[in-house]
Amino acid sequence: MPRGLFITFEGLDGSGKTTQMRRLTAWLTKRLGDEAVVVTRQPGGTVTGDRIRALVLDSRSEGLAPMTEMALMFAARAQVIHEVIEPALEAGKVVVCDRFTDSTEAYQGGGRELGSTTVLELHRLLCGGLMPDLTLLLLPPLHGSLERARRRNARTAGEDGDENRFEQEQEEFYGRAWAKYKEIAEREPGRVVAIKGELTIDEVHERVVAAVAARLEAAGF
Repeated sequence: MPRGLFITFEGLDGSGKTTQMRRLTAWLTKRLGDEAVVVTRQPGGTVTGDRIRALVLDSRSEGLAPMTEMALMFAARAQVIHEVIEPALEAGKVVVCDRFTDSTEAYQGGGRELGSTTVLELHRLLCGGLMPDLTLLLLPPLHGSLERARRRNARTAGEDGDENRFEQEQEEFYGRAWAKYKEIAEREPGRVVAIKGELTIDEVHERVVAAVAARLEAAGF
């Protein structure tokens, strides 16, 4: 059986990833069928990963060292690769994942200033070097993403088990993460499709579908 296709979504919080993932999943399901599409997320996607997610994203988790934060992200990732991603790819399915190692390189490598070298070496060691076949990187202007993320943060602030820890960071942190995403796209143009600018939801979806359709055709789906 031919190996499946691994697609990831990347971008800052507030970039529109959730909406675009939902719309792409519906498009893929209609084209390929329910059984052919697997959707997961990072951190999370497994029982263990979801427990790590609750810890690392909750605004009440204070004082995490940058290296600790990065180690937790990779622990969740190694588990979802083992339990979900690799079995689905071996079964010939299309896997759509909300975030992967590019997020760690952007947020911890760029935002936390740990650098790309350590991130990529941990990825090689802990994730077996598994890379997406296609990464859809949403890069609207930085300030628009931050405003949307902070409005969401304000709505859920104080809720039990919120996921607002990163939204509390200063703009400089997000500027470094945004710049690192741009660097990744420039470094890996064959894998990363960067969708830039202040586009409408429909315009972004059209570009997402065009990129995915081309990759599906090339892979024989």
